[in-house]
Amino acid sequence: MAAVIYTLCALTSGLCTGLLARAYVRFRSRLLLWSAISFLGLTLNNIALWIDKIVLPEADLSSVRNAIALIAMLILIYGLVWESE
Repeated sequence: MAAVIYTLCALTSGLCTGLLARAYVRFRSRLLLWSAISFLGLTLNNIALWIDKIVLPEADLSSVRNAIALIAMLILIYGLVWESE
């Protein structure tokens, strides 16, 4: 059951990335760009979670996953601050 949930989470965040990127191409709002880049990082984070828990359960990739999530959130925060000015 965990594999299904991890897969659905990765697919959902990938879908959000695609929708945000498509909206950016259509409307050219920089906030949409920063959000799409951030969700790309979150998609990579979910893929790393899937690899960590399903493919390589004996390895601990939590530091890699946390680093990816941190970078994704910092990108989103940067985009929000950049757009508020």
